[in-house]
Amino acid sequence: MPPIPAAEGRTLWIVGARRPAPGVPKRSELIQRLRDLGKASPQLVAVFDARSIAGERHLLSAWAHLGRSRGRGEERLRDRSAEFALFVAGDDQLPRALEKVGFQDSSETFVVVGERPRVPAEALTALGLVEDAGAYPRPVDATTLDRLGITAEDRQIVPESSWEGLVLERIALLELSAAHAVARPPAKNS
Repeated sequence: MPPIPAAEGRTLWIVGARRPAPGVPKRSELIQRLRDLGKASPQLVAVFDARSIAGERHLLSAWAHLGRSRGRGEERLRDRSAEFALFVAGDDQLPRALEKVGFQDSSETFVVVGERPRVPAEALTALGLVEDAGAYPRPVDATTLDRLGITAEDRQIVPESSWEGLVLERIALLELSAAHAVARPPAKNS
């Protein structure tokens, strides 16, 4: 796999986070705070359950595929943060994607992703979360792959050291499905 670009040279930042106390903020409050951040600035900010994230390459690949897809005019959703969740989940339906990578009241740790010039510490404060280096990064494991819908049968095909590649493949297939759908000619009325 190609090397990952250094964090300092990227426009995307990624941090692990947790709630300051169990259940605080509640899921509904965190969603509202996320919406408020989206209204305040055009820079993307997204929050995922840390158990669903297979590492830095996972998020950077999803972000790159989102950018390429939108660059070709193949937007799936109006909201870039929600569309980013589709790519992170490797799923073309938002409810299923959020079930895979979204957070619940029971979620303890999170991965927060944002675009510069938004500052990570300010975004965490606005979300009511605190930074937690133990939440991210974490190794790809069977739990992560199960959450992403990658079955034990799928995992048997490759050695454990290549499980990250299964996640990246799902992201790439999602982008290809969008390109294929756009390439179809419009239906004729008979």
